[in-house]
Parts: sequence; structure tokens; C-alpha cells
Amino acid sequence: MSRFRRKSFSALLTVAAAAGLVAGAAAAPAATAAPAATQASVGKVVGYFTEWGVYDRNYHVKNIETSGSASKLTHINYAFGNVTNGGCAIGDAYADYQKTYDAAGSVDGVADTWDQPLAGSFNQLKKLKAKHPGLKVIWSFGGWTWSGGFGQAAQNPAAFADSCYNLVNDPRWAGVFDGIDIDWEYPNACGLSCDTSGAAAYKNLMGALRAKFGSQLVTSAITADGTDGGKIDAADYAGAAQYVDWYNVMTYDYFGAWAAQGPTAPHSPLTNFSGIPTPGFYSDAAIQKLKGKGVPSNKLLLGIGFYGRGWTGVTQDAPGGTATGPAPGKYEQGIEDYKVLKTSCPSTGTVAGTAYAKCGSNWWSYDTPSTIGGKVGYAKQQGLGGAMFWELSGDTTDGELITAVAK
Repeated sequence: MSRFRRKSFSALLTVAAAAGLVAGAAAAPAATAAPAATQASVGKVVGYFTEWGVYDRNYHVKNIETSGSASKLTHINYAFGNVTNGGCAIGDAYADYQKTYDAAGSVDGVADTWDQPLAGSFNQLKKLKAKHPGLKVIWSFGGWTWSGGFGQAAQNPAAFADSCYNLVNDPRWAGVFDGIDIDWEYPNACGLSCDTSGAAAYKNLMGALRAKFGSQLVTSAITADGTDGGKIDAADYAGAAQYVDWYNVMTYDYFGAWAAQGPTAPHSPLTNFSGIPTPGFYSDAAIQKLKGKGVPSNKLLLGIGFYGRGWTGVTQDAPGGTATGPAPGKYEQGIEDYKVLKTSCPSTGTVAGTAYAKCGSNWWSYDTPSTIGGKVGYAKQQGLGGAMFWELSGDTTDGELITAVAK
């Protein structure tokens, strides 16, 4: 399964297309546990679960439970459904609803049978929700790889909304999903491909989804480009805000080894810093720009990456050094999970509210429990609706990072 479905994967592309510019062993809580939505002082805690993680990462819905993450989440975004032929479509039928689990791999310890009507991650999510009645699951569509279909969808928003509603609420997986998340990268701008739908297309699409989905959740992952004339300015995010429950602002992947020679820079800076390679490429710039356009603070969720981005051939410890290319990573060069980096290349410093690390000739930037604490404090101070992170499998088996988000 290709890792390029990941919303943040852009290492082979230009920096302008990247990121926010581009998206265990704990005891199981009793079914009577308090709803998850009441447990996080930061507000909403939204974590992405990737359908392809069941293959290369061996990360399954049960891991959300055994890591203790389920009790700390308010919402799970299931990534991704496809956008094609003007509508919503299944991303991976086998992973989604066909793969069977034995007792050891099942959330509730009950094995799937060959003839049961629903299996796969969808069924496991249903079991997870039974253990955590307050937990909501949202089906996310698009992402970096599958956003090319939104241009056609925008030509007939009502038909698109009908298609998505029928798929999300298909009787085969009734009770699994509580709404839809749209991860369009990027309306009226360029991601993996360039969209020319016009500035109003995004608002019209989200309006059609709200009209069709009614009281169900409608959310969207959006660009974090804080530059003047950048991607936030390309579409009517302020006008569309009336239709969404919240925006997941992709405040990560600002910098990375797609710029192979550097300069090294943190991929998820919270604030501006001296020598920043691109002015406006930091989280606070995006948040203030969106608020300045009239998007309510409580409809903005701060994005946090559970992974790092890195270079090799680096001699300078501080940011701003030169490099010879991307650092080696397990799934792709230049990117690695926090759970690996915390021991393989421990943090050696902080800058702009995030951490960096120099080990040998490799240089990485990533968030730690400490820097996440600072970002959560920022989100609360700004009156934001909470935090979103990409993605669950990057955390440790005991949920180190999500614990920092939720507490």
C-alpha cells in the first residue's frame, strides 16, 4: 500500500506544495466510561487513523485501545476515502470492511467469522465506539493523493454531497460514522495537481455537504499557508466556515528535505523565528490569518505531527544548516515516526515552539510531549476548538504524544 496517500507526503514535490500547504498494553475502559469528549481540557482531540496502516505498519484499530489513546480521543478521522467521478468512493475495500480479525487482533477479543456482514477496520471501529460511547468517527475523503477529483465534484456540489452521504451512511456499516471530513488539497490552488475551480468552489461544496448531512458532522482539513496571496487567500474559507463544525488546520510540513540541500528548518514551527526560510510558514501566521478573515477561533483546530522530517549531511546543530539530502526513514526518506526518533535521535534543542535533533550527520525536527504541551497552551490561549494530529501510528505504544495533547 503506497504511503503517498498520507496527507503530508510531498517529499518529491516543491516546497510550495508541501504540507499544511500541500494534509500497546493498557486495560480496556469499561463501556460505562465517561464520554471522551468531556476528558480533554484543550477541547477536541482529533486523530487520524490511516486505512493503509494495517499493512506496512501493522497498526490496527485495536492499537488505539491498547495504547490508551481511545479514552483520550474525542474524534477519529478515518483516512481516506477516494474522490472520483464527481463523488465519494471506497478507498480500500479489503482494509475498510473485508479483512477479518482473530480474537487476539479484535478490539473486544471476539474473532470475526467468515460469514459476518461487516469486517475490516469499519467493524473494529464499531467495536471501539461500543467501548467508548462518547467517541465519534468521521470519514475523511481526499488527501494528498486523491484530491484531484474535487475539481469535478465542485462542478455539481449537490450530486457530490448525495454521493458522499449515501456512502458514509451505507446500511452495511450503519453506526460507524458520525459525519464527513473533506481534505481537499487545495481548492483553487496547487497540490499534487492544480485546481482551477475558482475561489467560490470550496464554499459551494461545503454548503452542499451541510445541506445534505444535516446535523451530522461536517469538517475539513485545510491549508496552513500563512503567506500573503497564498493558499488561504485562494479559497473562501471564511465563507465556508458557517457550514463546517471545525477546520483541521494542517500546521505541519512547512519545511522538509524536498529542499535537499536545506536549509534545515523545523517542519512544524508554532511561531516565527530568525532565519525562517519562507516568511509566513508557521502555525501562528496561519491561525491569525484565518481569524483575521472572520473564521471563528473555536472552529479552528491546531494541527500537530506525530512524526519528524529530516536531512542528512548536516554539520550544524542549530537550524539553518546545509544538507546533502533527506535523512533515511523506514517508509520514505526524510520522514520518520516520533516513536522511532525519540530514541534514535533524541531532541538536542528547541526553536519556535518545536524540537529539533542532531545525531551524527542527520538533523530532524519533530514535536515532543513538552513542545506539544506548549502548543496546547497556545491553542487554549487563542480560544481554538482543540487540536488535530497526523497520525495515530506515529505515537509510542503507550500513547506518549496523545497524552500530552489531551491533558
